[in-house]
Amino acid sequence: MKKVAVLLAPGFEEAEAIVTIDILRRLHIEVETLACAESRTVVSYHNIPMVADHTLSERLDTRYDAVVLPGGPQGSVNLAASQEVVRFVAAHDEAGKLICPICSAAARVLGGNGLLKGRRYVCSGDLWQDITDGEYVDAPVVEDGNLLSGKGLGHVFDFALTLSARLLGDEAPVRDHADHIYYRW
Repeated sequence: MKKVAVLLAPGFEEAEAIVTIDILRRLHIEVETLACAESRTVVSYHNIPMVADHTLSERLDTRYDAVVLPGGPQGSVNLAASQEVVRFVAAHDEAGKLICPICSAAARVLGGNGLLKGRRYVCSGDLWQDITDGEYVDAPVVEDGNLLSGKGLGHVFDFALTLSARLLGDEAPVRDHADHIYYRW
């Protein structure tokens, strides 16, 4: 079974995290939420407390098939400022695992720490204008090697369904599920 880590830093965009977790779990992909904070309780962008499965510190040496980085104005800043997050993402990238930022996380976390490595990506707003080590593409979801990025909350279903298809290696069950939730994918 494929296993995904969803990194939650204080201020994370809760809908990007929850929809992605929901879609992955509906498709029987194992998900662990990891708090990028001292405690497992992390408060989201809209002040919703969420209790993660573990702290990132507890799972630093664990390797997942994919690492999801939800955005959020403060959440992505907090992810980008964490050396543990940067090391965790870099280790997964070097191992060829899927690196999956959404919204501001591609620009702030990856672009801000030299982790785009010239790859094509998408992010929210005009954050791409300050990034020099990647190639911005204006699309709902952009894939380049093991980097799968999503533009933002309005495209979270496309992001989560695309990630699910890549992890499963088969679009058929993902398309069936998209039909089941009345989403055209």
